[in-house]
Amino acid sequence: QLVESGGGLVQAGGSLKLSCAVSGRPFSSHFMGWFRQAPGKDREFVAGIRWGYGSTYYADSVKGRFTISRDRSENAFYLEMNDLKPQDAARYFCAQGTSYDTTPNSYRNWGQGTQVTVSS
Repeated sequence: QLVESGGGLVQAGGSLKLSCAVSGRPFSSHFMGWFRQAPGKDREFVAGIRWGYGSTYYADSVKGRFTISRDRSENAFYLEMNDLKPQDAARYFCAQGTSYDTTPNSYRNWGQGTQVTVSS
């Protein structure tokens, strides 16, 4: 089970940090991802991290602004979002999969999502 928190309303240029609490103990090879979905759009990959090694991956649209991290002792991972833009507004989901993939269908466990709203 995955549970997100940390969404909210922020002005353009502002920052938010999302958290995802993970139930159970993921394998080192597991891959944790953040996705987002805006109304009328497909769910898209934002960032991902390999649970064991900590290697990270980002969508081009968020590189340099978003940072994904994990804390294995807390069984949680995070998405720090800086310099937020109106186009970043969406419902953000965390997900757990077995390998790096930007395709949502590859992830077996999902959180319920947390809303991020960015005012211009």
